[in-house]
Amino acid sequence: MEDELKGLEIKNMTDTTADLYFYGDIVSDWWGAWQAEDQYPDAIKNFLSGADGKDLNVYINSGGGSVFAGMAIYNMLKRHGEKNKVKIYVDGLAGSIASVIAFAGTEAPEIPSNAFLMIHKPWGAVAGNADELRKMADDLDKVQGGILNVYENHLKEGVTIDKVEELINAETWMDGKEAAEYFNITTADAKEYVAAVGNYLDRIGAKAPQAYKNRE
Repeated sequence: MEDELKGLEIKNMTDTTADLYFYGDIVSDWWGAWQAEDQYPDAIKNFLSGADGKDLNVYINSGGGSVFAGMAIYNMLKRHGEKNKVKIYVDGLAGSIASVIAFAGTEAPEIPSNAFLMIHKPWGAVAGNADELRKMADDLDKVQGGILNVYENHLKEGVTIDKVEELINAETWMDGKEAAEYFNITTADAKEYVAAVGNYLDRIGAKAPQAYKNRE
């Protein structure tokens, strides 16, 4: 059971509610988990099975990871939300594909003024000939379209998806107040949280703001 639930931190499981933490990278499976906090779809599936019929509080402090793993988790949480309340809290960072998971709730996510939402273009590594490299670029554009489809469902009134695509192309970091200018988000006063996040963004060299770089 311990191996099966690697990557999950479960607290305050009651008869009616359960708390789920995304405090590491989003990876494809158990073998890709570099640290105990990393999450993957099969672990989330097992967690949701044990939380059947319960409302969820979901806490995010993650730089992202695998797009397809994150999309699978997003869709699983959305299905859970068809019968239960799912509330999302961004404790520190919802970056890359974790920013998609942030919108999996049944209501607007809560992002304090000292927490971040980061959106950017999907990326990948490929080796091959010119045709294969061009196909990879086309595939990444399609993946970006899927991410945009999620964001489009959560835009603030008057904001166009074309504007959000500009933000994605530029790799944009937003604190809670800034994110609320573009998305349906509940903002909150700055809060103090335990700093715990995977090193996904460090590995890809994202243009993190100084406030993120100075995290402890």
